[in-house]
Amino acid sequence: MTAVTVGTGRRLMEGSEAIALASIAAGCRFFAGYPMTPFTEVLEHFAHYLPGVDGTCINAESELEAVGMAWGALAGGARAATGSTGQGLSLMQESFAEITLAELPLVIFNMARGQGDYFQSTRGGGHGDYRHLVLAPVDITETVELTQLAFHLAHQWRNPVLVYGDYLTAHVQESVAVHPIDFGALPANDWAVDGSGTGSGQARLLSPLGLAKVGAEPIGIEAHLRGIVAKQAEIERRETRAETGFLDDAETVVVSFGSPARFVRSVVRELRAAGERIGFVRPITLWPFPSAPIAAAAASARTVAVFELCAGQMIDDVRLAVLGQAPVVGIGGISTDGSGFGVGRLLDTEIIRERLLAVHHRGADAELPPLPDNERALW
Repeated sequence: MTAVTVGTGRRLMEGSEAIALASIAAGCRFFAGYPMTPFTEVLEHFAHYLPGVDGTCINAESELEAVGMAWGALAGGARAATGSTGQGLSLMQESFAEITLAELPLVIFNMARGQGDYFQSTRGGGHGDYRHLVLAPVDITETVELTQLAFHLAHQWRNPVLVYGDYLTAHVQESVAVHPIDFGALPANDWAVDGSGTGSGQARLLSPLGLAKVGAEPIGIEAHLRGIVAKQAEIERRETRAETGFLDDAETVVVSFGSPARFVRSVVRELRAAGERIGFVRPITLWPFPSAPIAAAAASARTVAVFELCAGQMIDDVRLAVLGQAPVVGIGGISTDGSGFGVGRLLDTEIIRERLLAVHHRGADAELPPLPDNERALW
């Protein structure tokens, strides 16, 4: 058992370790998962550190059992989390829907292979009118902050929050300090099925159908489901987050999220120094999606470019935000290493620069440089 002291200063650590330590700093005491690259190290670090704070980590038989175990821990009032890659999270979709409709504060970590899980993360494959808050950190320092924010928001809204990472989030090492962050007071877990109501006539019940506590006046299934939708509207109003830069006079605006946005942001800064009028918007919340800053930037731009490591998924939300004010063009694409788990050459900043400048100088109809193959992958 490894004793854990959070807040002991800055040191070099990989993102997987930072996620586990930040979760513990946020009060997480239960984690269940099943190993799958590039998520495996997240599970290993939880297994290493949770026993040192009297917590529990279970390497489940599969993703199905992992999410079920987390569901049980949450229902009892514990701060609990699970995670995987997108492939593993596909197996959890039914439970994600049920957990959301039962209003349980699950935190989910997706260490994705590329960015092809955007649709899954922001729409989901479950049933009913449910949405997860989705946070997309750009680096390990922000991962520490957003991991703790994820637990806070999950309990504040009684709604699952997904932290969307990737191969770089999980495996890159940075010098970071993990300190508990105070995001403010949270409501009491007076909904938890913790046995305190036994024999009182006020036993608690958690159900995606919204059935009331025993002895209480039921509000009905329809009213419960309408209440979920009303809560989601309030989340959209209050929890949208984005980083923006150089938008005042930008003729081209590029939208990117997560680890790739770090490379895009660097390229934009270099091009700005060279006199190119290019700006960026980085969605920090993928849901709620930051439509307003994107729409505002598009109002005075000639072109909106979207860089993502997939065939094009977030671009749909960008188009909905822009609503025809400017042409929207994808400049990213599928790019992996030979295994399909890691990152390919498309994150070479020279390649990003070439593709962005092609659109900036010649417009949305510009012929883009071909996508590089993975023969000389960066990682």
